[in-house]
Amino acid sequence: MEFTIKTGSPAKLKTGLLVLGAFADGRLPALSAAADGAAEGRLATLIKRGDLDEKAGASVLVHDLPGVHAERVLLVSLGKHDEFGDKAFRDALAAAAKAISGGPAKDAVVALADIELPGRDAAWRLQQATRMLADGAYRFDVLKSDKKAKKERGAKKLSLLVSCELGAELDTAAMQGHAIAAGMALAKDLGNLPGNICTPTHLAETAEALGKQYKFEVEVLEREDMEKLGMGSFLSVARGSHQPPKFIVMQYKGGKAKAKPVVLVGKGITFDTGGISLKPAAEMDEMKFDMCGAASVLGTFKAVAQMGLPINLVGLVPTTENMPGGGATKPGDVVTSMSGQTIEVLNTDAEGRLILCDALTYAERFKPECVIDIATLTGACVVALGKIPSGLLANDDELAAEILKRGTESGDRAWQLPLWDEYQELLKSNFADMGNIGGRYAGTITAACFLARFTKAYKWAHLDIAGTAWVSGDAKGATGRPVPLLSSFLIGRARAHAA
Repeated sequence: MEFTIKTGSPAKLKTGLLVLGAFADGRLPALSAAADGAAEGRLATLIKRGDLDEKAGASVLVHDLPGVHAERVLLVSLGKHDEFGDKAFRDALAAAAKAISGGPAKDAVVALADIELPGRDAAWRLQQATRMLADGAYRFDVLKSDKKAKKERGAKKLSLLVSCELGAELDTAAMQGHAIAAGMALAKDLGNLPGNICTPTHLAETAEALGKQYKFEVEVLEREDMEKLGMGSFLSVARGSHQPPKFIVMQYKGGKAKAKPVVLVGKGITFDTGGISLKPAAEMDEMKFDMCGAASVLGTFKAVAQMGLPINLVGLVPTTENMPGGGATKPGDVVTSMSGQTIEVLNTDAEGRLILCDALTYAERFKPECVIDIATLTGACVVALGKIPSGLLANDDELAAEILKRGTESGDRAWQLPLWDEYQELLKSNFADMGNIGGRYAGTITAACFLARFTKAYKWAHLDIAGTAWVSGDAKGATGRPVPLLSSFLIGRARAHAA
């Protein structure tokens, strides 16, 4: 999708679709009021007689509005004026994105980013609008043979209409929103691909292609390399699969030569059967999404490289399948991690932490500014928090606060859970330094407590995205989260470094 930023009268713009906002009490933002004036109050009359629902995101489509050159006008509700905030703004954008991507118009003009929002400037509104509108155009139909199903609808050119003065800051904001949407699209594509296509080798090839396209370093470690490093925990998960495991190392060097990097670590289980601790058959197909942590790291790298952020970034992706088989790890087996700590594998379906712990040890060599791991780690997180925020645990309160702030800013929210030493007692083992599970209770916390044992050398945060990485049901598919949160975090870090 091609984006431009425009100024001018909304009534005089020739376009297939013009998107305007309106408050539930009939108040019209400046650009909407200008269009309504040209239409001799038709929009105000439509609202007054109740054609537009007051809930934010509700909409009504008007064809051939007198006095307006657009073929169609989509009037979107902004909700109640005194309750207008980030959520209502995003709900309105989501409605616009749906209409633009599914409608017949080949170009569109959207005036929503011009609406003043408490605590948010024009650049923030433009970044959000560009990201959400571009993300709304996402399709995954590459595996469908029906050509009609692939028939493209929706606008290919989109203009964001503003009344403020144009400048470099607004151009940068729109560019960033577009780049983040591109990163989300890559993360979605990888998540949506089936396990027979999106193998560890496919993830490695995707990383190498990204590195070649955007000129950053990519190294792929093979099984033999991991054996030399002593990654016994990671390799224990790979023993049941015929697919070779990979350990992907990406280095983007956009910052100063001696500046410490931020390290992102993404769980890359390309299919999770549970291993010998086999999962129930129902909805097991969704375990192709168990590599969404890895997908979010690759997507964030694409976004960062496309934005050209002045920051140093390292991405680590341990990737394998978790399969049953004659060589598979058994419950009760004891493995030795790269750190030298031993682990009793009490449940082979708690495999994500077993591959992450070796990657977190490997991260030490980069002397990182901080490390964030991203993983579809525990069903307990979905029980605790549902599908709205990602779970957050950290060994540094300032880092956690920064991530929470960026989550709120981007609309890709997280919620912090405690990482208290008392929970470590649940990981005791009679036969090794620790067990890989902590029992029935506090599953999300004990999983993070396990990882915390491998992160004592640096500031670290853990994002459990089991509830947010994909949706089920009729809309089944990857969400691209938490690429927006991670991108916002890195934009903030880059600004801080520049300052």
